[in-house]
Order: sequence, then C-alpha cells, then structure tokens
Amino acid sequence: MDDIPLSLPLMLDGATGTELMKRGMPADACMEQWVLERPGVLLGLQREYVAAGANVILAPTLGANAIRLEEHGITGQVAEYNRRLVALSREAADGRALVAGDLGPTGKTLSPFGDDSFEMLTAVYTEQALALELAGVDLFVIETCVSMPEARAAVLAVRSVSDKPVFVTFTCNEDGRTLSGTDVLAALIVMQGMGVSAFGLNCCDGPQVVLEQLRRLTPYARVPLIAKPSAGLPQAEEDGPVYSCTPEELASFVPDLAAAGARIFGGCCGAGADHIAALKQAVDRVDFSAFPAVEHDPDVIPCASETEARFITPDVDVGEPIECTSDLMEDILEAEENCPQGALKIGIWEEDDLLLFAENQYVVKDALCIATDVPELLEGALRAFQGRAFWDGTEELEDDFLQEMRRQYGLILL
Repeated sequence: MDDIPLSLPLMLDGATGTELMKRGMPADACMEQWVLERPGVLLGLQREYVAAGANVILAPTLGANAIRLEEHGITGQVAEYNRRLVALSREAADGRALVAGDLGPTGKTLSPFGDDSFEMLTAVYTEQALALELAGVDLFVIETCVSMPEARAAVLAVRSVSDKPVFVTFTCNEDGRTLSGTDVLAALIVMQGMGVSAFGLNCCDGPQVVLEQLRRLTPYARVPLIAKPSAGLPQAEEDGPVYSCTPEELASFVPDLAAAGARIFGGCCGAGADHIAALKQAVDRVDFSAFPAVEHDPDVIPCASETEARFITPDVDVGEPIECTSDLMEDILEAEENCPQGALKIGIWEEDDLLLFAENQYVVKDALCIATDVPELLEGALRAFQGRAFWDGTEELEDDFLQEMRRQYGLILL
C-alpha cells in the first residue's frame, strides 16, 4: 500500500464513545461538544492507546458533520469543531502516531425512501473532509458505514479535497448485511473500485462476525483488509453496557484474521487500551510473509449494485439496452428475471433518461452496463448509480475520459 506512510501491519486505536462513557460522558451527549469541554479526558484516553501500541488514532470527529452537529443545536461550526478536535488528537499522539480524520454516518436516507439527495450528502461530507484536511490529518477513516450512498458520498468528498489515504469500514450482521441491506462484499467491490487504500469491518457484534465476513471478502480483495471488531455483545448493567470479550479473547482471533487478509487491526465498542495492547502483542507474533498472495481469476470480473455483488466474464453479452421510460422500474425487474447472464444494459441518451435512471437505479440487482455516447451523461449515471458498473465499448467515448471515470467511480472497462 504505497500511499500509506507506515508499513503494514498497522495498529489502529480502540473505542472512543464507550470509553468516554466510562469516564463520565452521558449516552445521549454530543460527543464532540463533550470532548471540547473536557479535553483532558480525551487526551488521557488517546495517550493510553498510543502507549498500548496504536500507530493511528482516530480524531473524535465521527459526528462532526453539519447534520449530526445540528441535531444537538450546533450550527455553522463544522470547521471549528474539526480543527479543535484534530488538534487535541495531534497533542495526544505527540508525534508517536498518525492522526486520522474520522467520518461517520449522517443517518439520512435518500429518495425515494427519504427526503435527501446524494448531492446533499456529498456536500455535507465535503464540508467536513475539507475541514479535516485543513486541520492536518494524516489520513481519513470513513467508518461504521451502513449504506452505500453514504460511503460513496464520503469517498467522493474526501477525494475532492485530498489525496491522502482513505480507509473505509462497514458494519454488518452475521449474514454480512448492513442495516440498509447492502452485502459487505458488494461494498468491498465498490469501494476498492473507487480507489480506497484499505477496506474492512468495524463493530459487527464482535470478532467472530468480523472473521467470518472477512473470509468472504478475501478472494476478491485487492486492498488490505481492516479488522476493527467490538469487544463482543454488550450486556446492560446499571453503570452502562459491559462487553464480554476480554483483551486475551479478542487477541486470540488475530492469527485467523491475519490468515483472512487483515493487515490493519484495532478495536471498536468496548475495546479499551488493554485490548489494543493485547492485539498489538498478538500481531507482532504473526509471520505475515507465510500467507500466500491471493490469485485473482482474470475471467471473473466483480461488479455490484447498491446491495448485491455480481460477477461477469469479459465476453458477457447484455443484448440491446433497456430504454429509460416511465416503465423503467418494471423493465429492469423483468430483464433481471429473464436474463440468465446476470447483467443488463440501460441506455441513457438525454437528460430526461438520466433523471429516470437516477430515480430507479436502486431497483438494479444484477451487473449493470451503462450505454451512452455523451460524456456528461455517463458521469451523471455513474454518480447516481450506487454500485460499480461496466462499459462494454459499443459506444464511442474518449479513452482519457473513460480512464477518469474508472479512477473516480470504479467504472469497469471491458
């Protein structure tokens, strides 16, 4: 991973929210505001993580975006909050660890299931990403992702203001699905197509779920994998949640996580400095050179929709394109029911087509080929499509433009 200024394996820190709650933060508090009012608490926690062996600590900026701050009555202070929070983590790191800008979910749902747009999400994340870049973070971590649109918006936002490394972690259930229904394998395919530096899982009800899902990702991963599990399932106690997984139990998963491709480790909810120290010791005992490199079959090309992973071959035949009409949703559903090759093609020839496509793209489950001969329409479609599409070359567009679409949106060029 050439663009990461530390060699692998890499140690991230542990929990922030649950550890601050142990130190007195109310469960319903705005974490960012609480920290700024009590900076010594954060400094103490993050210094413990650095002493435990963390190479990277996450600035406490998970909810320091305009949407989350406004929920607590804080408006117009995104730049100020991110600047001050990063400065605290920089002080805690004291040159012994890198500081990552942390971006988390907004909780917003896109149309037609909600009232918000993808461009609104991108603007919100861009404001925070720029603030973090100006604050001098060393890299970005987009974590606890539960929906593809939020993750894609955050990646596009970061890439528009910085060329620093971007890590992305999703959280899922034991079936590998997020709360929005996305398969984390689809998320891997989309995120690494967009050029993230590493991909993985955080939280996920503990290390066993993270391990099982990383094993699903390994055959298709072309970037280092991240394992940042919670310390098991929380049990409600009078003084707050108690997590069952001891430091030793969490560390016992390291050899299997490493065999599954994990090269970046850390802890999430319930994992404190003792957990990080145990993880670090376990990681130091692993001989990573003993694991063979994963071989990728060039005839198996991973694509993805917003929720599903799909695989095509270089000679896939998608037939004639589906036209964008008022019946587009029904046409997509019919095509997917009747096309045995698991791929479909949608034609986008004018602005009205693009609008119809954007409204209905969420219905797509199979691999998608986009047909157009207008550069602006192709980029608009790639921006609207919350998956990873392919281009079969039947229409003519400049190669330099197609390469830029591949770099920015992960467009697959057959």
